[in-house]
Amino acid sequence: MTALFEQNIVGERQIIDFHTHPYRKRGEFMGMYGESFYLEPEEMPEDLGRAGIGVFCGSVIDSDHRVAMESFDRVREVNDAALQLREKFGDAYVPGFHVHPAFVSESLAEVERMHAEGVGLVGELVPYLQGWQQAGCDYGSEALMEILARAGEYGMVVSYHTMPEWPQQMEKMVSRNPGVTFVAAHPGQKEDYLHHVERMRKYPNLYLDISGTGLFRYGLLAACAQTVGAERILFGTDYPICNPRMYVQAVLGEHISQEDKKRILFGNAKRILGI
Repeated sequence: MTALFEQNIVGERQIIDFHTHPYRKRGEFMGMYGESFYLEPEEMPEDLGRAGIGVFCGSVIDSDHRVAMESFDRVREVNDAALQLREKFGDAYVPGFHVHPAFVSESLAEVERMHAEGVGLVGELVPYLQGWQQAGCDYGSEALMEILARAGEYGMVVSYHTMPEWPQQMEKMVSRNPGVTFVAAHPGQKEDYLHHVERMRKYPNLYLDISGTGLFRYGLLAACAQTVGAERILFGTDYPICNPRMYVQAVLGEHISQEDKKRILFGNAKRILGI
């Protein structure tokens, strides 16, 4: 029965990867070993499909964003790239877009533009790559609160990179915007993971995606499912930084119910994204 369950999930490509960073060119490829491993953009759906992933979500990231930002132009450029990739991949790709608290009016306009385009996913927000600190901004900035309030009016989902050095700022962001569904990225090691769980206990609008570090610790999913419920966990890989097959097998191999595995692998994403 278990083998048939896994075959149906993987073979039918039912899995939704909530956390990816698709790309159009090498400058947007986030793989850590890009000098020796690179797939053409057209190869992404098939590569993910071999892991059983039929839908992938997330934002385009320009590696040049590691410098402090002087204008919103580069943010708008990667947002345009996400829309272009949606045209290329159709329903297989759910685009995410970026905002920046140093550019409030531009970010508000971007929320309006993306809402008109039918895009309901903000992020993954990645402050350390987009010069937030250099601009004096963090997750607790009042400028960001204004932007998130507008996103909340449209029922958008906000994915954010976990910044362990900003615990109060992350809590402020989530608590001040109860109408926004937030998804924290990356469980991290046990101490960081337990902080995630504690925030999730306090705020029902907060979810966690399992991309990045943490999932290799056996039992992490069972612990979260028992504490706050599997309906608050989203499957994600951080592709192409991480190997998606490892994440699929980690979920399938956990000691949780098949219903909880379905929730994590695709059910929760369908619910919060409306797909």
